[in-house]
Amino acid sequence: MGFFAARQPILDREKALYGYELLFRTSLDNVFPDVDQEKATSKMIEGLQFDLGLDKISDGKLAFINFTEQSLLSGYPELLPNQKVVVEILETVKPTNSLYGALKKLRQKGYILALDDFIHEAHWEPFYKLIDIVKIDYREISKQDMHDTLAAVRQHPHIKLLAEKVETNDEFKKAKDEGFVLFQGYFFSRPEVIKSVTLTPGQASIASLMSALSSPEPDFNEITKLFELDVTLSFKLLRYTQTAMFKRQNAIKTIKQAVLVLGKNELERFVSLIFAAQFSSEKPQELIRLSIQRAKFCELLAPYCNQANDSSSAFLTGMMSLLDAMLDTELNMVINDLPLSDDIKHALIDNQGWLSDCVQLCKHFEQGNWQKMEQSCNDLNIPYQKILEEYEEAAMWAEEKVLQLA
Repeated sequence: MGFFAARQPILDREKALYGYELLFRTSLDNVFPDVDQEKATSKMIEGLQFDLGLDKISDGKLAFINFTEQSLLSGYPELLPNQKVVVEILETVKPTNSLYGALKKLRQKGYILALDDFIHEAHWEPFYKLIDIVKIDYREISKQDMHDTLAAVRQHPHIKLLAEKVETNDEFKKAKDEGFVLFQGYFFSRPEVIKSVTLTPGQASIASLMSALSSPEPDFNEITKLFELDVTLSFKLLRYTQTAMFKRQNAIKTIKQAVLVLGKNELERFVSLIFAAQFSSEKPQELIRLSIQRAKFCELLAPYCNQANDSSSAFLTGMMSLLDAMLDTELNMVINDLPLSDDIKHALIDNQGWLSDCVQLCKHFEQGNWQKMEQSCNDLNIPYQKILEEYEEAAMWAEEKVLQLA
């Protein structure tokens, strides 16, 4: 494959997933300032149609895609289905008569139009009746430009305001108060407040299972009893053993049989998945999916780091990397109290070791930071082509597991 993609979630006021902004390149080399935007746009559409596929990468949600002036005038958006994309008009595009005609045509054909990184200027006024969404860089815009832009857009009630680069829960709350209804950024993966953590009975059961499984030679009788004490965990365990990946001739009749069928490594993975679902039950589903995707991606990276025998640690590290968001507390306040190895703790708290390198590579990919991703690939000696394949596999696996844990 030669088509690289990342996506950034866009949530609504209830923190439910609304869509993704798709960030595309033809390769990792196409990240530098001299990339030709027109070529990048055409390759992006080509990649959506013939490589990744729009449904595959956006999971049925709206896909926000950037378009240059020339690509808009050339009708490129019409190569994609109008019910699945939001046409983002880049901030470099000039408000000409030709552009107005092109946007009017797209609007008549049912496309959703958005102005990207927008700052109000008088010559954009005639375009507002065509626009559905206005995206504002919440961190970069000046107070005066914010005031002027909000005042202008509020004259057109049909326009939805989208705040980009919302990185904290305080910013999220403030943007909501200002009338924004859509939000882009990783505010949902930051602690909302600093507070002590008290585990629920269900969470305590999972922590006990993690402790029991952390032993080099776990006591499967003890583990069976821990499952039998929690009806919900028992049900999820039995359902998990019914998936196609566990081929067997005889039906599962007891909890102990299910425990033995999975074995230590797969039980660790299963408990980690339940951990993510339990500890983020009141959080956006996107947070659960992201934590599961990180876990699988880190697991797939382990062999490239000459750590194939420690892939379960990589899985758990990826999962735990979003624990601060799940529990609304600082990571080091809870990690030290969990039965985790020193390697995992050093990776998550001190950003040290190969496990930390894997987590950082995950973050670079999620954020579309291609230059840092390239450097991480070089440091870990991972071929560019393979990294995309592993990321795609992790993404598909995460989507499947989110459905199983629902």
